[in-house]
Amino acid sequence: MTLFHREAGQGLPLIILHGLFGSSDNWASIAKHIGDYYKVYTVDQRNHGQSPHSDTFDYPSMAEDLYQFISDNNIENPVILGHSMGGKTAMTFALKYPELLRKLIVVDIAPRAYPPHHQDIIKGLNSININQVRNRKDADMMLSKYISEVGVKQFLLKNLYRDANGSFDWRINIPVISSKIENVGSQITAENPFSKPTLFIRGEASKYIQDNDAERIKQLFSRAQIKTIHNAGHWVHAEQPTAFVKMLLEFI
Repeated sequence: MTLFHREAGQGLPLIILHGLFGSSDNWASIAKHIGDYYKVYTVDQRNHGQSPHSDTFDYPSMAEDLYQFISDNNIENPVILGHSMGGKTAMTFALKYPELLRKLIVVDIAPRAYPPHHQDIIKGLNSININQVRNRKDADMMLSKYISEVGVKQFLLKNLYRDANGSFDWRINIPVISSKIENVGSQITAENPFSKPTLFIRGEASKYIQDNDAERIKQLFSRAQIKTIHNAGHWVHAEQPTAFVKMLLEFI
């Protein structure tokens, strides 16, 4: 699958993979800052953003998408960064193709299995009759029956766009994501560990990486560091961008 991507900056390559319901656009600000030092590729994963939709939605497939992306764009020895779902794609790729990357950065996700926990978001997105949406306010009102947090709604509604006919449509593949949401939380495994430098970044207020995840992380990623950014939750890069970029650049 050929993935949509954006580029910023010049220098050694850094690839960024977004999380569930996100897109490359969510990382534009971070990419701009890092672009002063590196060439940054922000990628839309399958069923997200402007990349193709597919009925197949799992980490082995998304890792193969990344393999094709690197090959198609002649990218050599990149640093790969993934947030949440993107972090699991990045882990899967690194464990299968360790020779193709220089360093790995995983943001606020562990390799363990997570039970489905986006039920309200899934219900909210599926409740929106896209044919009745005349403007974003209409979609916001429909979504508000299931989701109260303004920031979450704004994030989700970034996936709305007008097609060539001027009608609203979704960039995310809601039916497939809904039916295969359990795959998003699946455990990452491998026979051999990834032995290159790896950084796990977690938000202090987030529960996605627990202290007891450290043992499993270091079994799979033998040179892993785990660092915490204070006053941040799961959206570490958005909540504490300055601290995030500083930690990222120091590791690279």
